[in-house]
Amino acid sequence: MSGSKLEGPSAPVVRRDPYEALGVSKDSSDQEIKTAYRKLALKYHPDKNANNPEASEHFKEVAYSYSILSDPEKRRQYDMAGFEALEAEGMDMEIDLSNLGTVNTMFAALFSKLGVPIKTTISANVLEEALNGTVTVRPLPIGTSVSGKVEKQNAHFFGVTISDEQAEAGIVVRVTSAAQSKFKLLYFEHDVSGGYGLALQEDSEKAGKVTSAGMYFLHFQVYRMDSTLNALAMAKDPEAAFFKRLEGLQPCEVSQLNAGTHIFAVYGDNFFKPASYTIEALCAKTYEDTTQKLQDIEAQILRKRNELRQFETEYRKALARFQEVTNRYSQEKQSVDELLKQRDTIHSSFTVTRTVSNISGSGSGHFSNGSSSKLSGDDLKADSSPGDDGSSDSKDKYAKRKWFNLNLKGSEKK
Repeated sequence: MSGSKLEGPSAPVVRRDPYEALGVSKDSSDQEIKTAYRKLALKYHPDKNANNPEASEHFKEVAYSYSILSDPEKRRQYDMAGFEALEAEGMDMEIDLSNLGTVNTMFAALFSKLGVPIKTTISANVLEEALNGTVTVRPLPIGTSVSGKVEKQNAHFFGVTISDEQAEAGIVVRVTSAAQSKFKLLYFEHDVSGGYGLALQEDSEKAGKVTSAGMYFLHFQVYRMDSTLNALAMAKDPEAAFFKRLEGLQPCEVSQLNAGTHIFAVYGDNFFKPASYTIEALCAKTYEDTTQKLQDIEAQILRKRNELRQFETEYRKALARFQEVTNRYSQEKQSVDELLKQRDTIHSSFTVTRTVSNISGSGSGHFSNGSSSKLSGDDLKADSSPGDDGSSDSKDKYAKRKWFNLNLKGSEKK
């Protein structure tokens, strides 16, 4: 039924150039694109324009454009070949749970439960309150943790104050949920207006018996894993999912923090109930070995990703060749079976039974395929009794014996 369709920032009917839609140039930085999107998304968000269909279309266009330009790979593809390149790869869109009706929310929850990747946006009300600086920020000292429950489509804000030494060593902020709640970990930058603008977000992922999300500011490039890319690839082509598995590793936009107070938030992303969580802030100085291991393993993953890209080409060629020879095998097998069948048919035409007809008087005979006649024992004896050597004496004796026997039979009847 029509009510089951999830309404999100899908592609607008008439698509404009995404740079034009966001009001930025092609050489704009990621931060400039993000700032432009944030302002336009707040301006046209359906929560603020419930009775304005045009605003809703503008919001879809802005969200669609940002989904292209905020992703380095999609931006590169668009710059090279336009929308066609993106249509070939497929687009994964986000939905705003706060803007869904009850029925659609239930369908979204069901799909998520079944493993369908559903990316969600952050409520415009939360973003606007943060931008206006009207949110309540609770302190989260380094080396401590705070637990709580946040209502769906709401956020709890925390301020993490770090010193120069801690900033130099690196900072890690992690959130876990023993109840396996869905949530987002958000990082906000100080805006010139005095509020906070969204800079980073991490969706919770299941890790063992908990769900978790983390941000790592360690002075070197760190990466986040977008699992929806692999899930979408698997839906399109299960075989290709393996090769796309590492493509979800995307570089984080912020890799270090300066001394001062930084704003983080836990956003409730459950469909119906509050999200339980525990947030903690750590200094990486006491985790130097772990930090080095993270850098090493991500370097190995990046090398492996490049290897898989090359191997996929080899694999595709080998697979195509395998399919070619497999088809050839089937054709050759069918051909051999047909030839042997024809040979058996020809053989069977030689294995017919010989029959003799009209042996009683005319002495003439013929061969009939597939039929047979039985000859009496006397007839066969009579037919075969003449001497095998074919001599005239043997024939004469046979003639006399035959005449004598016939004559005798005639006399007895008289």
